[in-house]
Amino acid sequence: MLCLACGYLWIALRGPQGFGALLDRRSEIRQLEDDNAALARENERRREHIRRLEDSRSEQEMEIRKQLKLLRPGETTFILPDAPQDSGSPDPENHSAGPEPQR
Repeated sequence: MLCLACGYLWIALRGPQGFGALLDRRSEIRQLEDDNAALARENERRREHIRRLEDSRSEQEMEIRKQLKLLRPGETTFILPDAPQDSGSPDPENHSAGPEPQR
């Protein structure tokens, strides 16, 4: 009888729904909660951006100019070459000083 109880306990702890699976599920839940929190922050950031676009004419103009890559008369855009890989630059793809001119 004791051997049977020990066998059942062993299977309960080590089986497919045992202690290891419980730890895996808790880890997965924690990761999903972190992902949800990141998505909630991104949603809030986008809501704030939309609110600024609704309230501010200059914000609307800036967004339109950015999306359409437009320049005002007399404005100049400088496009810088990519930095070397070993320069330690945190974002090598974002070196332009503004939108490219529309011709």
